[in-house]
Amino acid sequence: MRILSVLVLICVSVVIAAPPSKYTNKYDNVNVDMILQNDRVLNNYIKCLMEEGPCTAEGRELRKTLPDALSSGCSKCNDRQKETSEKVIRHLMAKRKRDWDRLTRKYDPKGDYKRRYEESAKKNLKA
Repeated sequence: MRILSVLVLICVSVVIAAPPSKYTNKYDNVNVDMILQNDRVLNNYIKCLMEEGPCTAEGRELRKTLPDALSSGCSKCNDRQKETSEKVIRHLMAKRKRDWDRLTRKYDPKGDYKRRYEESAKKNLKA
């Protein structure tokens, strides 16, 4: 009986300690187009990510998951999250270059993700 109890405790510990296989989809229906078209709202998200201002619940979740998403190539992202992140990246690169540079310096200081994204974008253009 004692061995069974220990095994149950070990199994529970593994399940609790195991990282989630996907990010939460709780915020997948946020209207990203509205955010990108509204400078005031977008500025607030950028301030949140840069730790220069308060965050909404969505901003806090993004700030928490962004480092892992970048380092893993968004491997825990669902399709909607991948599409949304690409849309945001394209927008920042094209229309908010200064903010894009600040964010990449903070979250991708070695430029690893930026290189991967640019390589992926080139492949998609050729396809």
